[in-house]
Amino acid sequence: MLKSETRKKLKRYIEELKTIKTETLQTDPKFLTVESTLYYLNNGKTIIREQLKKQNQDGSASIVLPVTKNKKILFVIEPRIGPKKTVAVGLPAGYIENNEKPLDAAIRELEEETGYVCTKYHLLAKYYQDPGISKAYNYAYLGLEAERLKEQSLDPTEAVRFLECDYDEALELIRLGYIEDLQAQFVLEKAKQYLSKRREPYEF
Repeated sequence: MLKSETRKKLKRYIEELKTIKTETLQTDPKFLTVESTLYYLNNGKTIIREQLKKQNQDGSASIVLPVTKNKKILFVIEPRIGPKKTVAVGLPAGYIENNEKPLDAAIRELEEETGYVCTKYHLLAKYYQDPGISKAYNYAYLGLEAERLKEQSLDPTEAVRFLECDYDEALELIRLGYIEDLQAQFVLEKAKQYLSKRREPYEF
């Protein structure tokens, strides 16, 4: 069950960040574009595939599941465009910049979105996000000994809150539908598997 304090914080953040109105803007795409490519197959057939590009890059990203010294998992709460909820609970994540290593992107995004810093990182998984329309390749990390040492450093268009909760509460957030992002659920399970095998002091 969610602790009373966790539930109150979560509801307050969701109320603060929820969308109350939308307005379609007639602008030229600046972030998302679609690139069409003709593929010639070995069997003589040709097919057309469309690729989604983000800021003219493939959209590869790093995701980090931070665990504090007292075994709390750090989640972020931010506006999203999902069809059911306009505020989502997930993990700190962000796009890998040009000439940036995936781990450096994970460290940077965690610090920017939350101000937390980890002393240890472990690569949990590497995977394509949606190979049907994108070349984006994601890197999922487990961060240990997370501690808040800085202030958030958000872009002007970002609105992010963060919440610490224990593993059982994380499972409850999934059950209650607050965490509907498959990526967050996948990384949480990979972290659980990793910690149980390594017998780390942060085992859930």
